[in-house]
Amino acid sequence: MKATLDGTIEFEQVELSVGSWRRDNIERSAAGVDGAVKVDLGQRRREIVQKVVMRAPSRTALFAKIDFVRGNQDGRCHSMETGESERFEHLWIDTVKIGSTDYRGRGASCKVEIRYEQLRDS
Repeated sequence: MKATLDGTIEFEQVELSVGSWRRDNIERSAAGVDGAVKVDLGQRRREIVQKVVMRAPSRTALFAKIDFVRGNQDGRCHSMETGESERFEHLWIDTVKIGSTDYRGRGASCKVEIRYEQLRDS
């Protein structure tokens, strides 16, 4: 199944794991007062792990695609869309792990694991 990052880089999605939203809170207590106050800050973020296979006609083209994804570890928000029309926005790319490169047929390919933090719901 195909997936895209920021509508420009296309790759073959092998696996997608979408975690649960995590909630944050603040807990405060005061000296001489029995109990505590807990303030719910709402849902904050969730982890999304995407395992993909990137393919290109040459080793140079493959590493250009990989470098584009690595270059997006820039602290800005990105979007990703799967082949099933699932769209995830406000993604921060946390890590990009590159597997070994295979040379078969007419090009090169390699497995890539991309870990995102989704900062807010769309």
